[in-house]
Amino acid sequence: MQNSNCHRSCIMPGMTVDIVLKKDQPTGRLTRGVVGRLLTNKFYHPRGIKVMLEDGQVGRVQHIVDNA
Repeated sequence: MQNSNCHRSCIMPGMTVDIVLKKDQPTGRLTRGVVGRLLTNKFYHPRGIKVMLEDGQVGRVQHIVDNA
């Protein structure tokens, strides 16, 4: 089964998500924030959809915290 964090249609601006920043990829450290905009154009990405949080941080979604 594929994760919803890999499907663009499951992620929308305003959602709270956990992302992994590029600098944190080796450790897997997660950063929580609110999606400002989606940066991945493809409908699916195996490592997670890339987003920009409202505070400007960019990373790939690892978990969707809520669907607000």
